[in-house]
Amino acid sequence: MSLRTTLYHDLARQYFYAGQPDKQPTFGRLLLASFSPRFMPVVLFRLSHWFYQKRLSPLAKIVSLVNFVLFGLEIAVRCEIGPGLYFPHTQGTVIGALRIGTNATIYHNVTFGAREIDIGYNDTSRPVVGNNVIVGSGAKILGPVVLGDDVRVGANAVVLKDVAHGLTVVGIPAMPI
Repeated sequence: MSLRTTLYHDLARQYFYAGQPDKQPTFGRLLLASFSPRFMPVVLFRLSHWFYQKRLSPLAKIVSLVNFVLFGLEIAVRCEIGPGLYFPHTQGTVIGALRIGTNATIYHNVTFGAREIDIGYNDTSRPVVGNNVIVGSGAKILGPVVLGDDVRVGANAVVLKDVAHGLTVVGIPAMPI
């Protein structure tokens, strides 16, 4: 999927949450939405990941740094995130997952990452997240866990074990409800 097509899907998701699901993404609307504090971080991440895929790692890291400085959002440039990404708020969010599926909604102060210091970004120590997942504010998803499709993670939950498709988990450690 091209960068532009992915951004159109991301913008359509923004429209959905804004109560305008029938509004169609266009190039002009994409440019205008890029100045929104809820959408610009997505655009910056998509650009940094695109640069990473094109083997332009220095540019990828610079764009990622801009995202961190402006929005407090730290996303590993190599993290694969499907279309439909939505951040209601970004401050304090760290995404060091291996992969996140389509239509992910990630609230602020969320952490996806390894349980130990992992400077080299070891794929076997990173979370893998399914499609249509919602992660509440302050949640932590740590280690080589798998969140299935349609999973909901409650605010401030700490996920240390795999979560099966369709479950909602809450608490420390996170348990299904």
